[in-house]
Amino acid sequence: MKLLALAAATLGLALAAPAAAQNVEKVTTTPPGRILAAAKVKTGATTVYLSGQLASPVDPAKPTEFGDTKTQTISVLKKIKALLEAHGMTMKDIVRMDAYLTAAPGMDGKMDFAGFNAGFAEFFNNAENPTTTTRTTMQVAALAGPQFLVELTVIAAK
Repeated sequence: MKLLALAAATLGLALAAPAAAQNVEKVTTTPPGRILAAAKVKTGATTVYLSGQLASPVDPAKPTEFGDTKTQTISVLKKIKALLEAHGMTMKDIVRMDAYLTAAPGMDGKMDFAGFNAGFAEFFNNAENPTTTTRTTMQVAALAGPQFLVELTVIAAK
C-alpha cells in the first residue's frame, strides 16, 4: 500500500513538473562548475536564437565610453535578459552561449577572461539564477568597433 502511494505521488510530481523541465535537460560537469557539460533540447521545445549583442555606452552622454570587459559583459547580459523576456524566456532558459572577447587594454594583447567571468557570475550560478549554460569563450582579433571588448550570442529553449 505504501509503495502504491509512493508511486502515485512520484507520478503526480512528474506530471506536475513544468514543460520546460521536460523539454530541456541541463547536464552539469563533475564537480559542478561555472558552465554546463551539455544541454539536451527535446523536439517540441520553444527555441529562441539571439543575434550577437554588444555593450551599450556606460553613460549615454559619453557615447564612446563602454567600460572594461566586466562592465561590457554586464551590459550585454542585461540586453540579452531584456530580449529574452520579450520572447517569454528568462536567463535560466539559456542553453548555449558563444562569447567573443577582444584583447583588453593593459592585458598584453590578451582577453580579460577573469573580468568576463566576473560579469557572467552576476547572471549565472547565483541566488537569482542557480542555473548556468553551455559556453564557448574565444578571443577574436576585433569586433564591430574598436571600443567593443565583448560580443555574446545565445540560444534559449524551454
